[in-house]
Amino acid sequence: MRRLLIRPGAIGDFIVSLPALESLRAGYTEVWTTSANAPLARFADTAISLYGTGIDHPVPGAKVLERLAAFDSIVSWYGSNRPEFRSALRGLPVIFHAALPPSGADGMHAVDFYQRQVGAPLGAIPRLPVERRDPTFLAIHPFSGSARKNWPLGRFRELAEHSPLPVQWIAGPGQNLPGAVHFDNLWDLARWMAGAGLYIGNDSGITHLAAAAGVPVLALFGPTDPEVWGPRGVDVRVLRAPDGSMESLSTDQVLPYLRR
Repeated sequence: MRRLLIRPGAIGDFIVSLPALESLRAGYTEVWTTSANAPLARFADTAISLYGTGIDHPVPGAKVLERLAAFDSIVSWYGSNRPEFRSALRGLPVIFHAALPPSGADGMHAVDFYQRQVGAPLGAIPRLPVERRDPTFLAIHPFSGSARKNWPLGRFRELAEHSPLPVQWIAGPGQNLPGAVHFDNLWDLARWMAGAGLYIGNDSGITHLAAAAGVPVLALFGPTDPEVWGPRGVDVRVLRAPDGSMESLSTDQVLPYLRR
């Protein structure tokens, strides 16, 4: 069977859906996702940027429809709320799923939400096939996709002063942090983080990436719900600001978790 999985979304959204995607693996599996996430689809035979396929046009053209028709099964988290897109794909073997858990849902973790969509067992842990190395550093990524989710940079620096391991800072595209490491490829970043003794970060895609790489993780949460969006991993601790504001979380409150 030739199966196509169409999964847009940010880094964290893709990682929490990895177990669901992997459960749909077929004789031949192709993934269309963002160019950033494509290197993380290690289970697939082919993973490409969906924005280079032409499917992101308001209505897919004849060449795209011909390409889609070559698959025996299509599972799409793209276009589920676009009637004209769904109409254009009528007659193709496609199943549509909601791309994000509904706001104010029953508190089900995002991983389980996607597992339930595809009929897979709940409780899965996203994993990337990286080889863990002897821990030689503490990794800190002090950013996220929203300023509201960021713990103040100065407090990260105060925390780093107490690290028993050398500290390596991580920054992504457009994130200015002198001395930080940058990786253009998320798979390369995951492999590098596999040598960390601990990762500390906010509610971000890179925090999910660290957990999926098997790194011990301390995730700092504020306005978002860790019951839904907290990273899952073999050794993950989540500390949430009591009032939901990252400003209210003091260094002294986080320090015991670092020492532990």
